[in-house]
Amino acid sequence: MGAEQLGFEGMPRRLYTCTPSRLNAWLDCPRRYRMTYLDRPMPPKGPPWAHNSFGASVHNALAAWWRLPRAERTAEAAGALLVRGWLTDGFRDEAQSAEQRERAREMVERYAAGLDPSDEPLGVERTVATRTDRIAVSGRIDRLDARGSELVIVDYKTGRHVLTADDARGSLALALYAIAASRVLRRPCHRVELHHLPSGEVAVWDHTDETLQRHLRRAEGIAAEAAAADEAYKTRLGGVPRPRSGEGPAIDHAPYDEVFPPRPGSLCSWCDFARHCPEGLEAAPRKDPWAALPVLEA
Repeated sequence: MGAEQLGFEGMPRRLYTCTPSRLNAWLDCPRRYRMTYLDRPMPPKGPPWAHNSFGASVHNALAAWWRLPRAERTAEAAGALLVRGWLTDGFRDEAQSAEQRERAREMVERYAAGLDPSDEPLGVERTVATRTDRIAVSGRIDRLDARGSELVIVDYKTGRHVLTADDARGSLALALYAIAASRVLRRPCHRVELHHLPSGEVAVWDHTDETLQRHLRRAEGIAAEAAAADEAYKTRLGGVPRPRSGEGPAIDHAPYDEVFPPRPGSLCSWCDFARHCPEGLEAAPRKDPWAALPVLEA
């Protein structure tokens, strides 16, 4: 739904402040976007996800590994950092947590063994930002490498599915990170990489200036829709939805669904707000918190 449809075609544009996650949330499901970014207090979320704990533990260990003195950057050190910082939320029980912790330890040790500890990144968990006349976008890069005269965006992935060059090419977040990093550091940045730690595969895409600009224009288009919806929420719709009384969901979504409709589908199984969304529960009941953990090899 565009700004014109919401009745704001005559208003001057405001700079929309966002992250790639916020833009993608609007694309995935406007109702979830509303509950995440606009409703205050935020509706209670469901139980934490074990795969988020797994992924965060791996990311934190690799970030900490690069912060060690160079001589201490060994594969074993990466494993020790993983074990020391292991997060336990969302697992079925202690046995499952311990089993997955061992898998993650082996994973980061294998990955670290293939790194050159002297090849210092330009940034680890580095926040970059840029703006146009329509958006101000920021995000945090897992790792920013310098290879020759170019910058390279490196994003760690720990999910079940092996990724391809198409995943790297189509990632709005990686393209925006490349644009922001290039502008902040005044060096060209066209290559984006997805490092899939469970398989050891690296999905690579080399953008051109034109493809990066297409992603930026796409981000501006998404932002225009989301900004118009934000404005409608504050003015025409009157702010936070009121709780329902009696049977049914705790939140009355109906007055908001013209602007923030649900988009039920398979992704609803992984929604933090599934308990507040009858359409989502009907489309795909919420998974167990540990359902998306990487599959252990036999």
